[in-house]
Amino acid sequence: MGSDKALMLFNKITFLEHVKHALEPLVDDILIVSNNPEHDKFNYQRISDSLNDAGPLAGLHAGLTHSETENNLVLSCDVPLIRTSVLETIITNNEEDKDVIQLEEQGKSHPLIALYKKRTAPHFFAMLNQGERRLRAALNGLNVKSISVSEAQQEAVRNINTMSDINSIENGNKH
Repeated sequence: MGSDKALMLFNKITFLEHVKHALEPLVDDILIVSNNPEHDKFNYQRISDSLNDAGPLAGLHAGLTHSETENNLVLSCDVPLIRTSVLETIITNNEEDKDVIQLEEQGKSHPLIALYKKRTAPHFFAMLNQGERRLRAALNGLNVKSISVSEAQQEAVRNINTMSDINSIENGNKH
């Protein structure tokens, strides 16, 4: 879209604030991984990507490296319809031996709506050093559990990537 999706508005609230509201009841601390200093206005610790221009994989690595907890809910900022109840589904399916617990919708994984164990940070660092930039490919070699979302939860995990997507949710969804 060419603009910072975190700052896009839906129902007069930024996408990032929608995500934050879904997370707050479930976590003690929120880290924002972004190179954009405008995100400082949200009053959470902001961390820059561990490697510039390396996509979400570098952001994930940076967040996990700076996190102080083993279990980390990770969300992209482009899911403004996300609900706390959907994130609770991830938490209740957490297993100690799983490295990643991610959502899956109609056979499509959502690695940026997931729980990551801090112990995976060295794996992602190694993948970045090997030149890997694709998050789904970087999950290979990890113990990943995918949870299918219910039909009622599908809209909540919808990525908003285009102006058409924004118009669609504004016209048909009051979050």
